[in-house]
Amino acid sequence: MQLTNRSKVVSNKEMTLMERAYLPAIVKGMGITLSHLFKKKVTIQYPEVKRPIAPVYRGWHVLKRDEQGRENCTACGLCAVACPAEAITMTAAERKPGDENLYREEKYASVYEINMLRCIYCGLCEEACPKEAIFLTDRIVPSDMLRQNFIFGKDKLVEGTTADKRIDVGVRGGAHRKED
Repeated sequence: MQLTNRSKVVSNKEMTLMERAYLPAIVKGMGITLSHLFKKKVTIQYPEVKRPIAPVYRGWHVLKRDEQGRENCTACGLCAVACPAEAITMTAAERKPGDENLYREEKYASVYEINMLRCIYCGLCEEACPKEAIFLTDRIVPSDMLRQNFIFGKDKLVEGTTADKRIDVGVRGGAHRKED
């Protein structure tokens, strides 16, 4: 009894001596292997040779400072709210008298942390920031074996105060660039 009208005819054709020895398959496989020997190598020697990074690459986050060296972040929390991965946490604090040279506004982020393992590098934190305090740079986040080393605090995120430690975010343009 057949369940369908579709049937397949199977033939038990005898294999030739060459087919039984698998010689055609071996020759074909060796031909493919030899052809790969003469192709251009796709492997690069990483530490010495680095691949070019796309101009729109988003990497290591940076909290910017203004011209006087004060932190731009006012701990408004818009970047944390905009983050779809919920990778940003912060604690706001009031500026104390005498700290005017450290923080631009009366409120600042006393704790600002980004869990780089959760971050999806979407750039929404950069777009949500009204003070242009956070940017994603073209620097690659280094690898590590410990999870706790991927929670970046202000010690790793805030850019230096000297001119040589300032990070140029104008190369990539950022979310706040003017359209051409």
